[in-house]
Amino acid sequence: MLAATCLSSLHNRGELFLLELEEERTHFAELLIWAMAVGALGLMFLVVFTAFIILLFPVEMRIWACAGFCLLYLGGAILALLNLKSLLKNSPPPFSGSIDEMKKDREWFESSP
Repeated sequence: MLAATCLSSLHNRGELFLLELEEERTHFAELLIWAMAVGALGLMFLVVFTAFIILLFPVEMRIWACAGFCLLYLGGAILALLNLKSLLKNSPPPFSGSIDEMKKDREWFESSP
């Protein structure tokens, strides 16, 4: 009876792990696709908009406009990097549901006679 319960529990945990693995894989692929779209479209916008603004300046001031945009983009890149590091640091570990269930199982097996 105990062996059947153990096997059933192990089977359930295996199914949960595989389900979470598939969800993580799908979630990662979706994030990657959207991140690439945002990056490509955002970069195209920035290039065209920057060129447009710089061309609005008088010829002798365009070098200063370029320097200003460089500083602006550098500041934005630093803020984005800090935000990315924060997101990666604070995200829950993958397969946390499976790990929690296995901890519960271990506690249950240790407490059962």
